[in-house]
Amino acid sequence: MEKSCTLLIHFDKGTPAIANEIKEALEGNDVPAKIDAMKKAIMLLLNGETLPQLFITIVRYVLPSEDHTVQKLLLLYLEIIEKTDTKGRVLPEMILICQNLRNNLQHPNEYIRGVTLRFLCRLNETEIIEPLIPSVLQNLEHRHPFIRRNAILAVMSIYKLPQGEQLLVDAPEMIEKVLLSEQDASAKRNAFLMLFTCAQDRAVNYLLTHVDRVSEWGELLQMVVLELIRKVCRTNRAEKGKYIKIIISLLNAPSTAVIYECAGTLVSLSSAPTAIRAAANTYCQLLLSQSDNNVKLIVLDRLNELKSSHRDIMVDLIMDVLRALSSPNLDIRRKTLDIVLELITPRNINEVVLMLKKEVMKTQSGELEKNGEYRQMLIQAIHSCAIKFPEVASTVVHLLMDFLGDSNVASAIDVVVFVREIIETNPKLRVSIITRLLDTFYQIRAARVCSCALWIIGEYCLSLSEVESGIATIKQCLGELPFYSVSEEGEATDASKKTPQANSITVSSRRPAVLADGTYATQSAASETAFSAPTVVQGSLVSGNIRSLLLTGDFFLGAVVACTLTKLVLRLQEVQPSKAEVNKATTQALLIFVSMLQLGQSPVLPHPIDNDSNDRIVLCIRLLCDTGDGIRKIWLQSCRQSFVKMLSEKQLRETEELKAKAQVSHAQPDDLIDFYHLKSRKGMSQLELEDEVQDDLKRATGEFVNDNDDANKLNRILQLTGFSDPVYAEAYVTVHHYDIVLDITVINRTKETLQNLCLELATMGDLKLVERPQNYTLAPESSKQIKANIKVSSTETGVIFGNIVYETSNVLERTVVVLNDIHIDIMDYISPAVCTDAAFRTMWAEFEWENKVAVNTVIQDEKEFLNHIIKSTNMKCLTPVSALDDECGFLAANLYAKSVFGEDALVNLSVEKQADGKLSGYIRIRSKTQGIALSLGDKITLKQKGGG
Repeated sequence: MEKSCTLLIHFDKGTPAIANEIKEALEGNDVPAKIDAMKKAIMLLLNGETLPQLFITIVRYVLPSEDHTVQKLLLLYLEIIEKTDTKGRVLPEMILICQNLRNNLQHPNEYIRGVTLRFLCRLNETEIIEPLIPSVLQNLEHRHPFIRRNAILAVMSIYKLPQGEQLLVDAPEMIEKVLLSEQDASAKRNAFLMLFTCAQDRAVNYLLTHVDRVSEWGELLQMVVLELIRKVCRTNRAEKGKYIKIIISLLNAPSTAVIYECAGTLVSLSSAPTAIRAAANTYCQLLLSQSDNNVKLIVLDRLNELKSSHRDIMVDLIMDVLRALSSPNLDIRRKTLDIVLELITPRNINEVVLMLKKEVMKTQSGELEKNGEYRQMLIQAIHSCAIKFPEVASTVVHLLMDFLGDSNVASAIDVVVFVREIIETNPKLRVSIITRLLDTFYQIRAARVCSCALWIIGEYCLSLSEVESGIATIKQCLGELPFYSVSEEGEATDASKKTPQANSITVSSRRPAVLADGTYATQSAASETAFSAPTVVQGSLVSGNIRSLLLTGDFFLGAVVACTLTKLVLRLQEVQPSKAEVNKATTQALLIFVSMLQLGQSPVLPHPIDNDSNDRIVLCIRLLCDTGDGIRKIWLQSCRQSFVKMLSEKQLRETEELKAKAQVSHAQPDDLIDFYHLKSRKGMSQLELEDEVQDDLKRATGEFVNDNDDANKLNRILQLTGFSDPVYAEAYVTVHHYDIVLDITVINRTKETLQNLCLELATMGDLKLVERPQNYTLAPESSKQIKANIKVSSTETGVIFGNIVYETSNVLERTVVVLNDIHIDIMDYISPAVCTDAAFRTMWAEFEWENKVAVNTVIQDEKEFLNHIIKSTNMKCLTPVSALDDECGFLAANLYAKSVFGEDALVNLSVEKQADGKLSGYIRIRSKTQGIALSLGDKITLKQKGGG
């Protein structure tokens, strides 16, 4: 059985020392050799060797040494050797070291006295300690603070021993006297810690007697004071008013560690607005004054917690929080923006947006490599501000449109999506946005941004001048027709005969993309990356951005151009009185469509036009040749109506999520309520009164009620052995974020005493046992509670298995009872989360681990099956409800969850109803780590049948 160890030293097992060599070195007079030998002896002992023959050698040759290093190593040696026999009695030879320790405690050298006192802190044998107590107490009055502070710690550790109160009856009284006269900050802290640990009432009395001087005490002592206040207030809530005043006074301490702890203590003890405001101000000061990024992230986490529980107070500090954007670290900036976006109100929106605009302007300087990513975050933040408060859109939309041609494609996409939403929700801005978009369209370099911008032009160019400008802009960006000359075609044909891979540079990188319905499509790298260099594509920048992208083989963009031109020509027919002009525009559009089809079938490009884009362009040609009223209505009105419907649904979803977040617990009808105005104010400060009122409000709204569901508690009890086993065991499993606590009850069901009973546990997966359980003796028919802590390092289904081993007096060999396995459920570690469709697809493309589970269920309704999977996997469905409406015999949905370790879990469910009414299809799980993908797959396989 392993015993606890207070010392850890790295040991190179490649060169083990021999006991005889060590012995010879110890017996010699060479001090460096002695030091080296002692170190080797200690390392061997730490690695399981016993070396019993060395003890007498050390007593004879090392004990008398005057060298400080040798004495220090001697104490380490004495700390780790076995001092008791198998029955727990102190070994007789240990008497030899008692006299040496007493001499050390009276040694003229302060260092020797100090390290010996520190050694006594780690000694548990009463028989060795008892004769040394008078010498320890003498050191409490030594002139040197190093000795006094260690003597206080020694007294504390002796007093905490099982028989400590008999050994040192009046220890708290003595330490209190020391505390009153002590001047050294460290010794004072140790004395106060001793009272706090062993005689709490004395510590409280000392604190309240010297309450005016707390702010003058040293940092170490102030930290212990805060610990004491937390402990006292947890056990006696009625007393907390006077302690909160002490904490408020400590908020002005020079130590940042103290003020951080003060703020945390204030928040945990009080809900009074004054106290919370003081804590929030402290966090904001730390956020700006500390240069360490880790500190900033921790402080932002605290502010985030405050935002959840005390939003009204945090709203006033929004600009202070925003100043954290000056940090170059992206994680800090992301967290800051997340906090700020939830604190926006009509009063502060203008200030916030102005600050964000300044930050966007700064990103143009291009000094930092992550400017593009930061700009994207800022654009998304401004987007959400403008959706919540449409009146600010006019101040930012034109600035952001400068970034439509951004080399960072993701931020350019965010801008164009923002513009698309604003142009619909803010009709007043429509004209100015369209004018600006047409002016800057030529700068756009990414196909996806181009597609979205073309859709905006097709839908929102309404007046004659706008429609004409729209058509002219698109023609200009397409350049001169045709897209290639006959000579180029001939060269391309020859080149393709010689080198089949002549022009495939831009489109060689192809990968599957997941569409909104969960199906795969192939997209070329040209649509993903920024605009390729002119050397690669046919046509220069002068000839237009759309032309350049078309010549890389992006025919989806060609289809979008065709649709946009069709809409513009149809609208021109309504607003242009001159038939000749309409006919001219129609023929030009038809010429462009035919040229694109020709380009798609020519050998100039490495691959031909895809069927979808071909059909779309052909449809546009037919439409312009023969337009019916029904078709016109679909093209000019239905598209916009679908977009409006999508926006309203998105808004409705966000509103519902906010309502769900805002739900709070309510009190029972017969709960007691205190009335603020009837409160006795006698002797209470404003802060104490506020605190009382907040407590009453919490009590009234049910926040103080611990909702311990007993039935749920029983669900977590697992039987580990059978009822007929001589030892019965059951475990209550509590899962915290990063660790699992097993509370195991062991019952001796025999009529005999079980000796050396030991619970041996082992784990599989990313689980680690924190400590080794120890041996117990169990009387007949008695029980024992054993706690085991297990650390969790990733989201993975783990298994804990083990056995109970014990001895009985009449059987010589040990008996083993094998325990049932405990399976740790992945569901305890993942929770529903939300991400955008774009982020979902990016992650889907990046994550390498995929687990594909075939649908096998008795459920016959697709939506019912989806709801069953959502409930079983504890995930959030990202696909909007409207997309899942109507009966079509097919359903595809994306689910998303995040683990407590920050891992993402993506699930795509695609099911189809067969002719016999059964569901078939696949559930695909993707994640960055293998564990989460496999564990979720196992969970789904287990639960998907239905009713399971």
